[in-house]
Order: sequence, then C-alpha cells, then structure tokens
Amino acid sequence: MKLAGFYLLLCLVIAGIVACNKKKQEDKTISNDAAPNPLLETWTGNYNGFPPFDKIKLEHFKPAFEKLLIDDIIRIKAISENADAPTFQNTLEALEKNQVHFNNFLNLFYVWSSNLSTPEFQKLEEDIQPRVAAYFDKIYQNSSLFSKIETVYNSQELKSMTSEQQRLAWKYYTEFVYFGAKLNDEQKKKVADINTQLATLNTKFSQNLLADEQGKFLELTEKDTVGIPAELLTAAAEKAKAKKKSGWIISNTRSSIEPFLGGCPNRELREKAWRMFVNRGDNGDANDNNKGITEILRLRAERSKLYGYPTHAHWRLSNKMAKTPEAAVELLEKVWTPAVARVHEEVADMQKIADKEKAGIKIEPWDYRYYAEKVRKDKYNLDESEVKPYFQLEKMREGMFWMAGELFNMSFTQINDVPVFHPDVRVWKVSDKTSGKQIGLWYFDPYAREGKRSGAWMTAYREQSRFNGEVTTIVSNNSNFIKGKEGEPILISFDDATTLFHEFGHALHGLASNVTYPKLSGTNVATDYVEFPSQILERWLTTPEILNTYALHYQTGKPIPKELLQRIENSSKFNQGFSTVEYLASALVDMKLHLAGNQAIDPDAFERTELEKLKMPKEMVMRHRTPQFGHIFSDDGYSAGYYSYLWSDVHSADAYEAFTEGKGAYDKVVGKRLVDYVFSVGGTLNESEGYKKFRGKAPSIAALMKSRGFPYSAKK
Repeated sequence: MKLAGFYLLLCLVIAGIVACNKKKQEDKTISNDAAPNPLLETWTGNYNGFPPFDKIKLEHFKPAFEKLLIDDIIRIKAISENADAPTFQNTLEALEKNQVHFNNFLNLFYVWSSNLSTPEFQKLEEDIQPRVAAYFDKIYQNSSLFSKIETVYNSQELKSMTSEQQRLAWKYYTEFVYFGAKLNDEQKKKVADINTQLATLNTKFSQNLLADEQGKFLELTEKDTVGIPAELLTAAAEKAKAKKKSGWIISNTRSSIEPFLGGCPNRELREKAWRMFVNRGDNGDANDNNKGITEILRLRAERSKLYGYPTHAHWRLSNKMAKTPEAAVELLEKVWTPAVARVHEEVADMQKIADKEKAGIKIEPWDYRYYAEKVRKDKYNLDESEVKPYFQLEKMREGMFWMAGELFNMSFTQINDVPVFHPDVRVWKVSDKTSGKQIGLWYFDPYAREGKRSGAWMTAYREQSRFNGEVTTIVSNNSNFIKGKEGEPILISFDDATTLFHEFGHALHGLASNVTYPKLSGTNVATDYVEFPSQILERWLTTPEILNTYALHYQTGKPIPKELLQRIENSSKFNQGFSTVEYLASALVDMKLHLAGNQAIDPDAFERTELEKLKMPKEMVMRHRTPQFGHIFSDDGYSAGYYSYLWSDVHSADAYEAFTEGKGAYDKVVGKRLVDYVFSVGGTLNESEGYKKFRGKAPSIAALMKSRGFPYSAKK
C-alpha cells in the first residue's frame, strides 16, 4: 500500500515536472514570438531616426513581411470602405501615412538584395518578391479605393488646394490607371498573375547574373602579370586573398574587367577576360538567362495588350517625358550615325598604332580599350597611368562635399553613432551650412564584395516629407571600387570619378528635396528625367576649383599640374564614339525587344539581327548585352527605358550651358534656379515645366552634340 502510494506520488511529480517544462517551453515560445522585430519598429534615435541595421537578422524579414501585409490590408480596407465622402485628407493623405512602414521594410529588404545577397537571402527573396508584386496589384486593383481617388481627383475641393496637392492627386490617379485600375475583373486577374510570374523571373535573372559575376573569375600566374599596372595587380592580389587563393584574381565585374582590358598587354588574357565578362548570363548553364528573358518578354507583351497598348514599350512610355517609343527612337537614331562615324575614326587610329608596332592583328573588341589608351597617349600625350595618381577616392569624395556646399549650401559631418549593415559603410550627417539645420543622412558604401551586385547606384532609405511631421531623408551611394592594401589610398580612374559624381548627383536630388508628400519627394520623377540631375553633376568634376584642390597626387600631395589639366581638357571628347555607341546599341536593342510585341524572341539571335541592321561596328559590343541587361530584366524599372540616359543628357548638356553663359560653374544665381526648379521640387512639378522655369526654354540637342564633339545641324 505504501509502495503504491510512492509510485503514485512519483508519477505525479514526474507529470508535474513535464507540465512545468512544457509551460516553460510555451512561455519561451510566446516570449520569442513577442520579441520585438526591428523591421516592424519605428526608426528612432538621433538624426530624426535611422534604420536599425545592428538589430536586423535574416530571420526577421519573413515574419515582418507577413505582419506588415496583414496590417496593411486592414488599413487599406479602412480607407477604401470609409463611409464618409472621399476627401483629400481621408483618402490621399491616409494612403501616404499608410505606406510608411511597408516602404521602410521594402527599402531595407532591397538593401540586403543589392548588398548582402547570400544564398539564404536569395531563397527568401524568391518567396517574398512575387508576394510584393501581388500586394501592389491588390492595391492598384482595389475598385473601391480607386473610386475614392477618382472622386477626389475630379472634386471641386481639389481646385482650391495647393499645386502640390493637386499634383499628388494627379499622381495617384494616373498611377492607378497606369497599373490597371480601370480593367475588368478578368483582366485584373490576368495582370496580377503575370506580375507574380514576372517578379519570380526578374529575381531569378538578377540571381543568375550575380552568380556569374561571383562564380567566374580569371586567375593570373606570375608570368601573366608582366606589364600590368601595379595598382591593378595590388587589387587582384587582394581579391585572391579574399577568395583564399594565391596569386591574382580578376573579378567578373565591370570595375575589374574594364581597367584590366585597358592595361593588360597580353592579348590572349584580354580576350579571356572580355569573353568571360560579355557572356555573363549566356553560358548555357544553370545561370543562363536566355529562356527567362524570352518568357519575360512574352509576359510583358501580353500584359501590355491587357492594358490597352500595342506593345510594352508603348505602355511604359505613356507616362514618361518622351510619351512614345517613336520619339525616343528618333533621338537615339539622331545620335547613332555621327557616333558610329566617330567609332570608325577611333578604330582607324588604333589600327595605325597596331600596324606601326607590327602587332599583326585587326582590332577586336578585347583590343579596344587597350589600344584606345595608346591612341590617347599618341594624340594627346596623355596616359591613364599619369592621371590616376591624382584621383584618390577619398579626395574625390571631399571634392563632392565642397561642391555640394557651394551649389546646395550643404555641409557634411561624419558620424559614428548610427549602425551600418557592413563595416565598409560610413555615414555623414548633412546640414544646411547657414542655419545648421539637419537635412538628412548620407551613407557611403564604396567597395566591392561577395553578395553585392556590380555597378554603382543611389538608394533612398527614407524619403523627405513634412505632411506628417518633419521627416528628413536618408540616402546612400554604393559603388564597387576594389580595395587595395590596407592604409593605402584607393586610386580611381577618371571615368570612375565621373561615375562617383554622377551617383552623388542622385543623392543630392534626394537630399535637396523640399516637398510635403513622400510620393513626390526626391528622385520620384519620370525615369527619362531622373538621370538629368545626376548627369549635370558630372560636369563639376572637371572644374578647376575641384581639380586644383582635390586632384592631389597620392604620394607628393601636390595638385594636378596645369599642363596636365590642359591635356585632360584637350582629350575631353576622346573616345566619345565608343562610349556613345556601346550605350546607344543597348538602348536601341532594349527598345526593339519591347516593340516586338507577341513575337517569340530568342535573345541571342534577336540581338545579333538587330545589331546587324544597325551596322554595329564589329570592334565593339553593347554596353549591356541582353543576357546580362539588369537595367531592363531585373525589374520593370528601365525596361523600354534605357533611352532615358540620352534623353536626360540632352537636358544636362543644355542646362550646363546656363552656367557657362553666365559667371561659370559656381554661378550662385543659376545654381539657385537649378536647386529651386530641378533638385528641390521632386515630382511636384511637371518635368518639362520645371525645366523651362530653370532654363527659360525647352532643351536643345545641339548642346549634347557639341559636348560629345559630334557634328550637328539644326536643319531638318
């Protein structure tokens, strides 16, 4: 009897322990579930708040996304089903407030996608990207919500409101119509299905491209290094070390390949490097992009018909400055003929040198950059290796800051009390020089690394606005410069310095923003106008004020000599044929691909055929061959829109003449107009209207042709 009682007591104790442990585990689970997710938190801290990069982990993204979707559906439902009559405040301002948290999440999600793309993140991306597309479709296809937007857009109330509020209403209305708000239910369903498929295909395209850029590289042996400039070898040695290899490695990215092609005397190695680079996404393996491109183009063509447009190009340009593909193609073709003629001249100059050296070759694409440098030396007594020692990355950054102070009245102060997503990233507080008032934060991420996409870009982590309290902007510039030895300055080419100023122009477009609503803030303008502010900023690099003060020799600290400056100026139009044609070929093929409609497209065959029709010089290729054309296949952003760079450059060349016609590059009066009507207004003004307010007239192509050294006659 006592023994039975003992067993009973023992069983009860064990059951109690199990129950207690189970309860503890449940409490632990509840505690974990209830733990704050940094991606759901409001950005707090100094400087008007900042992204909590130090707290974010990969496992935070999916639960944050799920929660934000639920919350957003509830808020959109409340706006669209509000029983009160639609007003600007309860509809448009409510939408502006609603989007803050989801936009913050997406901005940080894309930081990881562009800069920290590990295999684990890519799996997450494959799941989330199609659902993001579906999320936006649900908003744009919400009939009740669109009805309210349309009512506000056509209301008497709007007519008495500010021009910016009227512009916001126009933006919402036209955007909803553009994305299919007026389609019937069956059409909406088809569009949503297409967008989900495209999101998956676009993501896969980007991942394939990144895989080819990081998985393929050129290894050099000791004998391969003969004649290669020392700074290239230093960077290549550091890259090998990062990959835990001996020797030297040339990465399969533009920032590594282009300098190598210009500086490597070994023709066989140049060809290997060139082929590796131009065949990214086109190797018939698991990372091949051709089939995906065929499907992307088919789906885009099908969607454009649902939207009521003959082709994807017609739909995409319907809300741009160009308005029609025909207008864009007309501009491209105007420049094509003189640019090709210049390429033939450039090739002839190269061939003369090759023949003089008894090289026994005909110039091929892998020779272009190498022999172009020889021509530069021969015609202008200018060698890239002579210029590069004066272009230190950090000094160029200082020069950009000084320029921003002169033109935009901004000051930059480096800060160390905000978290960053990688140790390479540094942060500056941006303030008004006169008042000291904070304008925003600027993040700088200059170096190449594994998991980071190639190229250079600007990102807005947060848009400037003031309708819901004063919100300052946060922007970043990201590049892919190759790190050298620790403690040694990073020397960059003149072209790289130009790109640095270009991307900083985008950052200044965001930082200078002075608007009420985030949807109209900063760079939220037409894609064929958004490159204008960045392109005009390139022109300040070559001003004497920058070069004399910041182009300092990395060893002696002495400024670049006047005589060398003159030689740089004399060669300013050098190689414009090459740079213009490689761009134009990409822009024209982009447009032709998206004008092809329902035609089933083999990307490689289509590219070859169109380039043959254009009489593309055989000594060069497109800047972005179709299987690696991230601008147009990573998302819809620049699809049928790569022409935008030339369209914008027509504006930038014409706009800079406003300075040269006045007191020069730092003319305060002209500079103020540029800020007032271009950089600070975001999307609050029609782009053509804003430009005319700045310049007093529409832009002329004449300035562009002059800046590139091409012949031009205004006669039709």
